[in-house]
Amino acid sequence: MKKLTSKKQLILYGCSGLGINMLSLFMGSYLCSALQVGGFVENRECWTYLNKDIVVYALWTVLYFLAKALDGFIDLPFAYLIDKINTKFGRRKTGLLIGVIPTIITFVLFLIPLNDSATILNTVWFGVILCLFFSSYTLTMLTYYATFREVCATEKDVMFLSNVKSIFDVVYFSLGFALIPIFIGMKFNIRTIALMFLPLALTMLIPFFMLKENENNETVNEEKGHLTLKEAFKCSFKNKTFIYWMFTISVVTIGLQLFLGGINEVFSSTGLNMTVVMASSFAPVPLTIMAYNKFMKKRGLGFAYRFVLSVFAIGMLVLSFCYFNPFSFSDLELHIVAVLGGIFISFSIGAFFSITYSVPSNIAELEYQRTGKTVSAMYFAVQGIFEGIAAGIATGVILTALKNFNCIWLLPIIASITCVFGFLMSYGFNNDIRFMGKESQE
Repeated sequence: MKKLTSKKQLILYGCSGLGINMLSLFMGSYLCSALQVGGFVENRECWTYLNKDIVVYALWTVLYFLAKALDGFIDLPFAYLIDKINTKFGRRKTGLLIGVIPTIITFVLFLIPLNDSATILNTVWFGVILCLFFSSYTLTMLTYYATFREVCATEKDVMFLSNVKSIFDVVYFSLGFALIPIFIGMKFNIRTIALMFLPLALTMLIPFFMLKENENNETVNEEKGHLTLKEAFKCSFKNKTFIYWMFTISVVTIGLQLFLGGINEVFSSTGLNMTVVMASSFAPVPLTIMAYNKFMKKRGLGFAYRFVLSVFAIGMLVLSFCYFNPFSFSDLELHIVAVLGGIFISFSIGAFFSITYSVPSNIAELEYQRTGKTVSAMYFAVQGIFEGIAAGIATGVILTALKNFNCIWLLPIIASITCVFGFLMSYGFNNDIRFMGKESQE
């Protein structure tokens, strides 16, 4: 694989996932909710497809959960198979194409109901399309992430590329939660906005043109340290440190996904300017990532993790305060409080962006040092299973139930409770995780 040697090349490569990630956020945070008329209060005719329910609530809850869970489970075979693809176009380019094309197609198909009422046929249609979308999206991103070490010449370049990717993660989150409500306020229908953002998916073609794979295609099956799918799966579940981390991060993922998938609906019923509040939650993320890294270098991951969970819980409670406004604050005062809550939340968002990549990598590296077995790809795949199930519970079960029973105000409180559980579970970390990232004081 030809290496990317300049900072400009690495920055361009790091922004590649912007568009396809935007489609995923759009799908999970807006389009799925738009199938239910009760999803949003303000500008209902614009927030929804047809200003009426077009899915059966109970069945849709089940199908959405299955789609998110499947998104996690398919990481296992996909993580294994993307290294096995071998065509004349190159294994990574091929993986990107067979991922990107169906992702775009299924995104468009999701905008087209079979009928205009809440029928089982309509519900199953959207459920199937959602499964296909998440599957193709997962294949695309796994292939993309698999190229990071291959296109970088040094470890420093890998870190630089990862940081660039994190910054663009902030960009698409900001676009998703700040810009889209503005278009809604301008009376653009949610489906029209979806089509407006669709061309952004073409950013995923950047790696297709930048990747220069060897003509002889590097051998995929490196025998040294290489495990079969079954062996790697077993090895992952035998690592008690890794599995305990999986349960801990899954609990916290429920809270994070509730925030990402439903906070816009909380705001839509408060009268707060979503653009201002969401911008305060995401704009400071590059700075909060730096702050999180300093905490980790000084005290280790265990302390830093508990700190960001505490701050996130406080931020969510502040937003809950804004919902009820018990002191009858003026509109300006309420916006100031909401912005402060958003800044608190940004600390955790930045950490979550980083931690889900760094912890499995470090545990896998320790496993390799102890046993000589290469299991990093499988660790990420297994983490995808746990996160997929957690996301399904959060957005497919809890969030749907809150909307159906008109209890959306409970969302920030539930998200805070998950942080409390994650906080307590972190005391069970062994030293491999507890002191991860801590620099020597000598």
